[in-house]
Amino acid sequence: MDITDVKVFPVDEEKLRAYVTITLDNCFVVRDLKVIHGNTGLFVAMPAKKRKDGTYKDIAHPLNAEMREKMERIVLAEYEKTARAGTPMKRSDAESYPDPE
Repeated sequence: MDITDVKVFPVDEEKLRAYVTITLDNCFVVRDLKVIHGNTGLFVAMPAKKRKDGTYKDIAHPLNAEMREKMERIVLAEYEKTARAGTPMKRSDAESYPDPE
């Protein structure tokens, strides 16, 4: 499975650095991945839904380490290019980011 498109929507928050939308094999879109600045650097968080007990459960995620590493490598590379080139958006702008079409 190939990641055929990555759209990065930078935000200006303490730990959250960007929202990301990826397209797989030009036919399946996954929205709301997040680039987070954690204690050991940047990482990619999968889209998740908050449960009634306050915990979060991934909505979509890779099933093996190889795909997770590939996805993180590609997303973070695109984030770095975007971060160097642009101005971060406000959170309100990022919440209504455009569809990848």
